[in-house]
Order: sequence, then structure tokens, then C-alpha cells
Amino acid sequence: MEDNNNSSNFIRNIVGGDLKSGRYKSVVTRFPPEPNGYLHIGHAKSIVLNFGLANEFNGRTNLRFDDTNPSKENSEYVESIKKDVRWLGYDWDELHFASSYFDQMYEYAVFLIKKGKAYVCDLTADEIRKYRGTLTKPGKESPYRNRTVEENLELFEKMKSGEFKDGEKVLRAKIDMLSPNINMRDPVLYRIVHASHHNTGDEWCIYPMYDFAHPLEDAIEGVTHSICTLEFEDHRPLYEWVIRECETENKPRQIEFARLNMTNTVMSKRKLKKLVDENLVDGWDDPRMPTISGLRRRGFTPGSIRRFCREIGVAKANSVVDSRMLDYFLRDELEKKALRTMAVLNPLKVVITNYPEGKSENFEIENNPDDPSAGVREVPFSRELYIEREDFMENPPKKYYRLFPGNEVRLKGAYFIKCSEVKKDEKGDVIELHCTYDPRSRGGNSPDGRKVRGTIHWVNASTAISAEVRLYEPLILDDSEEENDSFLDKVNPDSLKIVSGFLEPGMKNVKPGEKFQFFRHGYFNVDPKCTEKGKLVFNRIVPLKSSFKIK
Repeated sequence: MEDNNNSSNFIRNIVGGDLKSGRYKSVVTRFPPEPNGYLHIGHAKSIVLNFGLANEFNGRTNLRFDDTNPSKENSEYVESIKKDVRWLGYDWDELHFASSYFDQMYEYAVFLIKKGKAYVCDLTADEIRKYRGTLTKPGKESPYRNRTVEENLELFEKMKSGEFKDGEKVLRAKIDMLSPNINMRDPVLYRIVHASHHNTGDEWCIYPMYDFAHPLEDAIEGVTHSICTLEFEDHRPLYEWVIRECETENKPRQIEFARLNMTNTVMSKRKLKKLVDENLVDGWDDPRMPTISGLRRRGFTPGSIRRFCREIGVAKANSVVDSRMLDYFLRDELEKKALRTMAVLNPLKVVITNYPEGKSENFEIENNPDDPSAGVREVPFSRELYIEREDFMENPPKKYYRLFPGNEVRLKGAYFIKCSEVKKDEKGDVIELHCTYDPRSRGGNSPDGRKVRGTIHWVNASTAISAEVRLYEPLILDDSEEENDSFLDKVNPDSLKIVSGFLEPGMKNVKPGEKFQFFRHGYFNVDPKCTEKGKLVFNRIVPLKSSFKIK
């Protein structure tokens, strides 16, 4: 891949040290999403990190679905995750599902029971929570903690056979109810869930908890470095306990790093699902969403996302990244290769009164001034044009260099024009401008050395094509994420503005996913979901400029 990055970080140093010391002979990482939603930009950071480490150390990376919760998972999410990983530019060495290991996990659970390290508990979820204690109050042992091995084996088999209702019993690890780490106070290993699983159907009615399943999955697959986010740091002792007590052959190592938090959005699948379920967005791939599918539909490129993920780095402390940083990398990429075009999004008609009626001509305009090899295009011109309404003011302030009565401007690549008359409707709104042109200024060149300070874009009225253009603002007004649903109150009601614009006729046959710079407006992507024959839809990816700078 063209944008590999070998910059040092603490995880890279740990992995390199483990190879040098002989702890591991090779590197195996994994990307282990739960298929209960679409991936977001935070997952992209993990993808880039895990695949990047394996690539750098000549190892391998598995894609594994942690599908241990049938009530929230489905195959739609599985397929979307595969698509996103590949779109980002990566391919996995092996594809696995946690559900493929259910038989092995069950046997490991039986092994723990026989060792006296697990027991069946009849306490309800609320009772378990109360017995667990708090950070300042020690836990209390379950009255079912000292069941015999034989009784536990019999009850666990009955759980598996479907003889109990949801929540009636659980299998718990027998560790230490007085541990200062609450995660070690006899955590639940298995619970009863009578629900059909997307992979195993109705074969199982007991399912392993994440903290039990995940280390076993890593061990079964031979993963060496299990890289996860900081919220699992307190779970690491339990991860190591499972590996140790199950006596697995492979001994993976868990390493935690800071998750990605970004301004003006939410980075939680639960919250993103809430936005979808409440119809506040147009599905998981809404271009305002931080999902990879949403970013793809909006027009972000895999390269810009990979560069962003590498630039923010890998840290041990949580922080918040300015979302404009992602925009920066997209701009930097498209500035070099996106073709330019002119689009008028809030049209005002201009009639050039001294231009011959019935006459038309073409102008050659460069496709990308930063790339001469991109060539030029023919843009038609005639007596009637459209310009941006904001490019005219009847009573302008000082230092306004665009069009106003008596002022002369340059039409990009065409002629100088001067406003001579303003037409208004019965409400007093400007509906049309009458202008004159200087035929000697063809190509936008001054015929006599006079200075024209303003240059505006335009489209030819008779040949312009119409398009729907979607302009986006941040989805969330407040940068902070809270642990409740109050974030819904911070959804920006003006995050989407839809306008009808006019484009150069050469844009008629553009294809979904193609990207362009609209002169002065920004970078736009042909929407792959809503564009159809006879209907063009463009998403603005980012405006042309931002105050954000990479330091």
C-alpha cells in the first residue's frame, strides 16, 4: 500500500520487543467486530493499526466476528463489515466467527467446572449486581457458589439442553468476590438466551459472554497480540485468568490503546443505531454519519481515512480529535487529482444584452490547474447565463469585488461583463441582471491592461443541466458525548441543506462515486445511492477551505 507508515508507537515497540525476545515467533493480529451495527471511523483506526502491524512485521491478520449475542446481530452487518474492510484497502488472511467455536468454548467451560473454577448460579441479574459490591464495598459470595462439581455439571448440561428460561441461571467463574477489580468478582461466563443465531440457528440456547469468549477465540486462532481499546484495560486480568485457567496452548497478549473520539459526532454503535431508528438520518450510510459506509457515500477516499488514522497516532490516554482533521486529508488528496467544474447552486439569471442573439461559442477551461496532464474541456457560452446569487449585490459594502451596478467582473475563462440594469419582481426581489460584455476580453484577458479584481463562475443557461446538491454541516452541535440519550437533543437541525443547481453540460454522464471540485464551492461526490438516470445527486464532501492546519 502506498501510504505505509513506520512511525514508532508504544504498541509497535511492544510487538517488536516480543519478537526480539522470542516470546512470539511471528505476529498474528485480528480485527474482531461484533456484527451488531455498521463500522465507524473509530473502527477504521483499529483496522489500520491491526493490519498495519501485521504488514510491517510480515505477520497476518484475521477478520473475526464476535457473534456471541444473537439478539442484536445479523448477517446484514456481517456483509457490511466485510465490504468496509476491503474498501479501506485491506484483506484478511483468515475469516472466523466466534460462533464457530461454540463447541470448544462449551468444553472449556466444562473444564473450568471440573477444576472447581466455575459454578452455576441462580441469582437474578439484579441480585448478581447487588452481590458484586462497589468500588468501595467488597462483594458477597453467591449462596450457590459452593455447589459440587457434579451438581454444576448437571445444571450446566440442563442449561445447554434448554430446560431453563432466560435469566433463570448463569455460569459464573469462581475467582474472588473481595478483589479490588470488580471484573474479577465471579463474572458471568454463560447466560441463557432463547433466540435464533444468524450462524447457528437454534442449535444453542446458551451463549458465552464476551470476556470469556474473546480470549479463547484469540487463543484458538493463535493470535499473538490482542489489541483493544482502553475500556478493556480493567478486563485484562480476567482475559489472562481465562487463558491461564483454561490452559490454552497459545498465550495471546492483550494491549490497550486510546479509542478515537471526534468532535461534532458520536462514536458509539448504540447511539448511531438510535439515530437510525429515530429516523434522524437516512440509514447507516447517511453521509452525515461517521460510519465507514456513510463516509464512503459522502465521498471520502480510503487513502484519506488511512492517512487520518495514522496521523492521529496511537496513545495510552483518551483525547478528542478535531473532525476537520479528516477533512484536511481528503482536501489534500483531491486537490491534486479531482477534476474542476463550474456549478451554480443558487442561480441568478444574467442576460448579456450586446451579445448577438442566436450566437454561441465554446471556451477551453483547464480541468485541473494543479495537473496539466488532466487537459482542458469545452464549455459552451451564449447570451444567457446563470451566476451565483451571492455574486451580486445591489448596494455592496467596500471591498466587494464581485458584480454590482456599474461594476465589471471577469467570467471565469470567458469575458469581462459589466452590470447595466437590475430586474426585480413585484416583491422587489432581484430576478435578472442585464449586462454588457467586452468582446475584446475573450478568454478572460484584459484587452487594454485594465484591472478587473473579481472573477466569478457561471454556466450557460441553454445547455446547463440540473442537479440536486446536498450541503452538509456537522451532525452534532455539541462536541461532548454523554452516557445517556441527551445527545439526541444536540442533533443539528441544519445538518443537511438540499438545493437545486445548474452544472456544465459535460457533467451529464458522470458516474456514481466520481469526485469533482465545484469552483469556489468545495469537493463533491456523485451520490451512489440516489443518483439514477435523469437525476443527478451530488454530496458536498468538504468545502474548499478550512482554518484547520496540521501542526
